[in-house]
Amino acid sequence: MEFREAKNKFVQTWGALGSQWGINKTMAQIHALLMVSNEAVSMEDIMEELQISRGNASMNLRALMDWGIVYKEYKTGERREYFTAEKDLDELAVKISRERSKREIKPALKVLKEVSSIEADGTAEERHFIEQTTKLYDFVLKADNVLDKITEYKDNWLAQILIKFMK
Repeated sequence: MEFREAKNKFVQTWGALGSQWGINKTMAQIHALLMVSNEAVSMEDIMEELQISRGNASMNLRALMDWGIVYKEYKTGERREYFTAEKDLDELAVKISRERSKREIKPALKVLKEVSSIEADGTAEERHFIEQTTKLYDFVLKADNVLDKITEYKDNWLAQILIKFMK
């Protein structure tokens, strides 16, 4: 397999996996392209490489920057904007975990807290509902707290040891 074929296969595969981790295919493909590029890439080059429109490229680059995993770069004498992706895989994992917690887990916790705090009228069905949603809230909260501790691993010696064991 040659370089161009391998790069294209990686970008396409990363794009297909994107929907499984909560982002769209094009966003994942742009991230893959920037992650394996050895230098910053212009929006025009991204559009050409992935055969996507300016609007699609712009919208997905903005979303990737909101996630904190793609950065804009300026080159002296150039009018075009260039983009690069986070290259440190540990830092990438931390940023994705924090963003997913903010976008998915925290809203779920808010709903679970709200629905488990209803006034029960004493029926078995309502008591069971409150009990189950409270247990689920407690479980998700613990999981989110563990995730928070792991993502703070650079400042936490115990988490650093756990990360070393997982590698």
